[in-house]
This record gives sequence, C-alpha cells and structure tokens, in this order.
Amino acid sequence: MAQLRTLADRKQPDREMIPRKLLWAMLALALSSLVLVTYSVVTGREKVGVPTPATKVSERWLVLEGKSAQAVVVRDVDGTVLLDLPHGGFVTVIQSAMARARLVAKVEGNPPMRVVKYDNGRLVAEDPTTGWSAELYAFGGDNKAAFERLLDQTE
Repeated sequence: MAQLRTLADRKQPDREMIPRKLLWAMLALALSSLVLVTYSVVTGREKVGVPTPATKVSERWLVLEGKSAQAVVVRDVDGTVLLDLPHGGFVTVIQSAMARARLVAKVEGNPPMRVVKYDNGRLVAEDPTTGWSAELYAFGGDNKAAFERLLDQTE
C-alpha cells in the first residue's frame, strides 16, 4: 500500500502548470476591459476608428470567382471577363474573405459585390448580401491600386 501511494504521488505535478499570479493577472485584464467598455457605453462616449462620412465618387459592381487558392476571375455583372488572374494576389484575398462571409451567412450562388470610391480617398469593397466590407485603402497603395484599376476600366 505504501508503494501505491508513492506512485500516485509521483503522478501529481510538483508545480502548477499556470502560475497563480498569471491567472490573477489574466482575470484582472478581463475585468478591466469589461469595466472600460461598460463605462464607454454608459457614458455615451463617441466611437473612434469609424470612417468619416464621405460622398461617393464612383462605384462598380463586380463578380469575383475563386478558381483555386490563388486564381481568381473578375467579371462584370453581365458576365464579361475583366481579368483572369492565375495568381490574383490581393484580389484573391478579398475574394476569399468575401466567400468566407457568404459561407457563414449561408448565401447561395455568387452575387455581385461592389467597389466604391469616396471623395476622401476611401476605397471600399462591399458585399450587400452579407453586410461584409473591407477598407481597401488600409492595405497599402499597391493593393488599393489593384481595385482602383478595376474601378477605372471603362464599362
């Protein structure tokens, strides 16, 4: 019997896996966040990081069709192929993100999305079927330019 107790004691870890001080710090962080958010909501503090309202300069409806992990075909709403990109880069990233949002929202088919340019320089990809959008200007000049070229093509 004494030998069994010794084996059972050996299976018990000598120290805790997560230090108790770290657990208290994580709890304090979570509670602090909750207090800050509650205070912000109760006092009606203005939201920050929200794009300023602007006038729409131009827009274009497009259909992004993913072919593989990298390939994407960009079509006009009438089905005309605008671009067939075997390595679509950022256009593929936006198509994948939109496809994921549509999968979660259980949207069937591949309805068109729109690219909107505003007078304050914002360029936004919007999917009206799910409410998903991406601020394209926030991803850098080269990535923004990929969609600006699509927007500027004559229809």
